[in-house]
Amino acid sequence: MKIDKSIIVTLFIGIIFAISCKSKDVQSGSVLAVNESERDTIVIENEELEYQIIIIEIGFDAWLATQRPMEYYTQPTLESKNLFWVTTYNQRVLRPDVYNPNIYMQTIEYDPKIDYGMEVNYLLYKYLEYFQKKYRQKL
Repeated sequence: MKIDKSIIVTLFIGIIFAISCKSKDVQSGSVLAVNESERDTIVIENEELEYQIIIIEIGFDAWLATQRPMEYYTQPTLESKNLFWVTTYNQRVLRPDVYNPNIYMQTIEYDPKIDYGMEVNYLLYKYLEYFQKKYRQKL
């Protein structure tokens, strides 16, 4: 059974997160291309598995370069933290009367049953960490 999933988040300065995954049995470590063609833009894509993450955020790539490398983390740790943070983030998107809708613009679809791989989980984790620091939010 094939399932299409996508993650799209747009934030005040223009963050776009898009992940779409075709299979529940995606193998980790499967990113085929990493493209840093524009300043402050990071693209990770895998045409075979049909997912893509695009992060467009002023200062994110410079900040990411100063962070612990992906190898420092385990995938289960990242998945656990991502699930918690994404759930909190999505709850805030649904409460524009309480939380700034210019920051919390669109929900993130993150299915814990799908193995997005280490790269996707690492970038999502690092972006959410950056988001919290930059916008002074606690997820």
